[in-house]
Amino acid sequence: MTPLEQFLLRAEALLLRVEGVLPPAIPREPDWKRSFAFRWKKRGGSGFLQPVMHASTITLSDLHNIGNQKQQIEQNTRQFVQKRPANNVLLTGARGTGKSSLIKACLNQFAGDGLRLIEVDKADLAELTDIVDLVAGRPERFIIFCDDLSFEEGESGYKALKVALDGSISAQSDNVLIYATSNRRHLMPERMSDNASYKSDDNGDLHPGETVEEKISLSERFGLWLSFYPFKQDDYLDIVAHWLGTFGCDTAQIEAARADALRWALQRGSRSGRVAWQFAKDHAGKLPDA
Repeated sequence: MTPLEQFLLRAEALLLRVEGVLPPAIPREPDWKRSFAFRWKKRGGSGFLQPVMHASTITLSDLHNIGNQKQQIEQNTRQFVQKRPANNVLLTGARGTGKSSLIKACLNQFAGDGLRLIEVDKADLAELTDIVDLVAGRPERFIIFCDDLSFEEGESGYKALKVALDGSISAQSDNVLIYATSNRRHLMPERMSDNASYKSDDNGDLHPGETVEEKISLSERFGLWLSFYPFKQDDYLDIVAHWLGTFGCDTAQIEAARADALRWALQRGSRSGRVAWQFAKDHAGKLPDA
């Protein structure tokens, strides 16, 4: 074997070893048939859509005591998949009341009609334009999902989201909507000092100053606002009963669990839907097999 052949063999062996430790190449186009939910991921400074192989299976019927909010977002999403005018949606309010679950349930309701979801972290909102451009020519209808959204002053994602909603020279893509959830109504912290910026005119009417105007300018770009409130005790117990039934408990077992469910909520300091689901999993898991 000549020295050149030896060198080439050693070089090939080295390349095989290097390829074994390198991450797989970033796909230029995702496999759209593998899933109906995707996450925007970053690797080596480049972004790509990663299919979610085990998406949530929650349905609209699983969500109780938010009937008005459910009806509004279901109707808005139906308009969207039917290629009729529809709004970007902001869901705000008490934690654990079903904001994120409602968006996931809408995806499951309309996935068969071509609806797809792309989850984007707040840190990646500056790339919204790239994401929209990537899917703009697709036949599917895309919801960009931003969960638990809030901003501090000066964050880059704040202005990027404003532009994506309604502020760019280019029109928003016809097949993309943005659904966001937040515990803050205006997505920004509100401070006592903001009140000092209000001014009064000759008629005594109060007008917000520039600081307040800037803070509300993002939230008002969402066409549909849905507010969520803490559940009453009966609402909480109704949700507990639903999930216990889902986990196979009968009527007698559900009734016997009421006192434990209330104690669980008291310990958590919340009667939210999330707390009800967590209790149901814990309680049903401890029951002896029939």
